[in-house]
Amino acid sequence: MWDKQVQLLMRDYPYDSVMATVVLDQGYAYLLTAMRHRGERLGLAPSTLVDISVHTVILDTVTYLQLCERFNGGHFLHHVPEVDAKDDGSVLRTADLIDADGWEVDWSLWTDAAKCAPCHPGSDSH
Repeated sequence: MWDKQVQLLMRDYPYDSVMATVVLDQGYAYLLTAMRHRGERLGLAPSTLVDISVHTVILDTVTYLQLCERFNGGHFLHHVPEVDAKDDGSVLRTADLIDADGWEVDWSLWTDAAKCAPCHPGSDSH
C-alpha cells in the first residue's frame, strides 16, 4: 500500500520519491492522530501539502477502510470538506498535537497554516 501511494503522489504531483514519502508520512501521522482523538471534537486540520497526501490515502478506499478498522475502532473517519478556509490556528494546533502524540513532524510541511482550517469544524470528520 505504501509504495503504491508514494507512486500515486509522484504521478500526480511534482514530487520525487523522497518528497512523496515525507508528505505521505505526514498524512498518515495526521490521520492516525485524528483517529486517536476520535470523539474529542478538536477540529483538526492538515496543511495544504499534508492534505494532498490525506486525499491520496482516503481515495485508496480499500486500504483506507482497513486503516479505519484497525486504528479507529472500526469507525470510518469521514471527509466532509468546507469551501471556505480561514486563518484560525487549527493547522498549527494540529501539528503540535501530532508532535505531542509522538510522531515526528516535518514543520516545513505545516507552514501554510493560514491556508486551511477544519474541514468540518467541531466534528471528528476531516
